[in-house]
Amino acid sequence: MPAYHSSLNEDLDVRQVGNVGVFPIKTRIRGPAPTLDASQSDIIDETLDLFRANSLFRNFEIKGPADRLLIILILFVSDCLAKIGTARTVPTQIEAVKTLNTLAVDNFPVPGDANFPLNAHYAVPGSRADADYLRQYLTQARQELAARLIERLYADGTGKPSKWWLSFQKRRFMNRSLGS
Repeated sequence: MPAYHSSLNEDLDVRQVGNVGVFPIKTRIRGPAPTLDASQSDIIDETLDLFRANSLFRNFEIKGPADRLLIILILFVSDCLAKIGTARTVPTQIEAVKTLNTLAVDNFPVPGDANFPLNAHYAVPGSRADADYLRQYLTQARQELAARLIERLYADGTGKPSKWWLSFQKRRFMNRSLGS
C-alpha cells in the first residue's frame, strides 16, 4: 500500500525555495507565508490529516514540492508528540501550548544545513536570503502546526491529551527525526 501524498503537488504556480514549496496557510501568526482564507484547506490541515496514516510508512516517494514540505511537517508533529509524551507528568493544555511553542521557535536545521537529516532529498536554497526566508516560513508553519495539534490533542475537553494521538509518539516516519 502506498503512502498518502499531498494534494497540493499539482499546484504549479507556487514559490519554491530550493525544492520545498512555500504554500499559503491559514494563520494569525506573523511571518512570510502567503495567507489563505479560512474556508480552504491548507498544508497544515493536510499534515494533521495524513500524519497517523503516513507515520506507519518507512518509504515515501516524493512526488513534488508539497511532499517535501509535508515530510518536514510530519517529522515535526512526531517530535511534538514525543516531547509531550516524554514529560514526567501528563501536561495540561496550557503546559503543552508553552512546550510546543518553545519547540516551534527553537533553532532547527533547514535543507542545506549540515545537520539536516534529509539533505539527500532536498536541494540547497539558492542564496542566504532564500535560506533565511525558508527558515522564517518553516518557523511560522511550525507555530501554526503546534497550535492546531494542541487543538486536536485536547479536543475531548478532559484536559488530558488524546491517547489515540500519543500512541504515535514512538513511531518514526521514514525512521527519521528532525532531532528536536
